[in-house]
Amino acid sequence: MHDRPPSANLSDTERLNRLRLIRSDNVGPRTFYALLRHCGDAATALERLPELARRGGASRSGRICGADDARAELEACRRLGVSLVAPDEAHYPPRLAMIDDAPPLLAVRGALDALVRPMIAIVGSRNASGAGLKFAQVLAHDLADAGFVIISGLARGIDQAAHRASLAAGTIAVLAGGQDRIYPPEHEDLLFSLLETGAAITEMPLGHVARAHDFPRRNRLIAGASLGVVVVEAAQRSGSLITARMANEQGREVFAVPGSPIDPRAAGTNDLIKQGATLVTDAADIVNAVQPIMARPVALEESGDDYSEAEPAADERARIVALLGPSPILLDDLIRMSSASPAIVRTALLELELAGRLERHGGGMVSLI
Repeated sequence: MHDRPPSANLSDTERLNRLRLIRSDNVGPRTFYALLRHCGDAATALERLPELARRGGASRSGRICGADDARAELEACRRLGVSLVAPDEAHYPPRLAMIDDAPPLLAVRGALDALVRPMIAIVGSRNASGAGLKFAQVLAHDLADAGFVIISGLARGIDQAAHRASLAAGTIAVLAGGQDRIYPPEHEDLLFSLLETGAAITEMPLGHVARAHDFPRRNRLIAGASLGVVVVEAAQRSGSLITARMANEQGREVFAVPGSPIDPRAAGTNDLIKQGATLVTDAADIVNAVQPIMARPVALEESGDDYSEAEPAADERARIVALLGPSPILLDDLIRMSSASPAIVRTALLELELAGRLERHGGGMVSLI
């Protein structure tokens, strides 16, 4: 599942280089881990970025984050009380580290011990009904009493109700922007209150103002860090349904609270139940479902792929590129049709991505831009 080496405790130099790498153009989490596998460490990956992008067809290399910019970000984080932690380091949520596109460096602040406790996500409509808000509060309070940390997105409506009801026990806010750019602004007081017993996390740099496409990225962190996601209210085209879909893709439990069939705010949750989500009427429904999962240890899987010597020959690269197009294709199908080894195909995709020519989709699918 994971194309990443164990990080252990990073040296200051390695943390700086990893920050430079993930802040460079065309380097997302999956590309970051592939680069570490291919190059061995972040410093070597930074040196090889222009060459790999050229092999992927780029006329010129994208911007590579400079050391001075990375040092400035680290210093700004230190002043705000923010730590940048890698998977396998202390205070990185253990279940979040299991997903394929876990943030290589997660910005965290607050009572960081809350980040390693078992989490349940509660999400739902921003325009929630009074009944929905009340149920979210009761559910969050009861789950907190049962020893769970509530994780949500600090949004209006259901999110904020769940956070406020679990403040005393510790709650986790996942931010769509930087740690210094809170959205919505009226929830700054809520954020500062929850930092006393809980924490805030984000993959975004300081100064980043949340935009529309940042919220699905945030939602994958909410789902990934949790044992399961509870959707309290959601209309048919709600962002909460994106969180539920991502939870399902990540192998997390999906729970839904039923609502009136004539209330559009319940249409999404009722559909989730039809699709197999666990119906929830009280906290016990959730606790009983996740207890067997909690009994299993959480550990990163080691990748068996060796990228270090997987350099595609010109004909192999051409064959792989020819099989790609604007329609997404499964990675497994691409490997089979190209008759190349998995390591060769992944390296060719890495080169294309660094050249800005590849788009990755959910479910292990890729397409050519």
